Amino acid sequence: MPKVDRRIAKSQEAIKKAVIELMSEKSFDDITIQQIADRANLNRATIYLHYMDKYDLLDKLMEEHILNLRETSEWACEKEWVDATLIFFDYFKSNYLFFSTMLASKGAPTFRSKFLDFLIEEFKDEVDKGKNQGLSEDVVVKFAANAFVGVLESWLKDEMPSPPESIAKELGILLERIV
Repeated sequence: MPKVDRRIAKSQEAIKKAVIELMSEKSFDDITIQQIADRANLNRATIYLHYMDKYDLLDKLMEEHILNLRETSEWACEKEWVDATLIFFDYFKSNYLFFSTMLASKGAPTFRSKFLDFLIEEFKDEVDKGKNQGLSEDVVVKFAANAFVGVLESWLKDEMPSPPESIAKELGILLERIV
């Protein structure tokens, strides 16, 4: 594995944090590279070393979280629904500002769509054909994925009123019944 320059990693983290913070305050369209640079305490040139523009930055940030969720899913899906759901909700809590900005505040509608596509893809292999006999697998999967996103959005919008263990247990039980 190649050695990561800690200065580069530190700059990229500061840039990502800055853009998420700014998106929680105002529309992405109103955010400038200069504002991101100022918030990250870097110069504009540093941002352009890592990203073509603010859209590239946002795309890379979204891709990073989808990739992390995909990697998490690889081992979480070997568990029961409640335990797997808890793993995800712990991740959502750890990355609250990102997910609340991207989902609850409608900060980036493309993220919601990518996230939903990810869940649909993940749930496809989980459908219990016996339990859902006579139902379209596609409808079952879309129903479960949209329910998951809806519950997550509500939980984030309400500023995580219950701990991840509680919401994961309830959502896990419901998913077990549905999928």
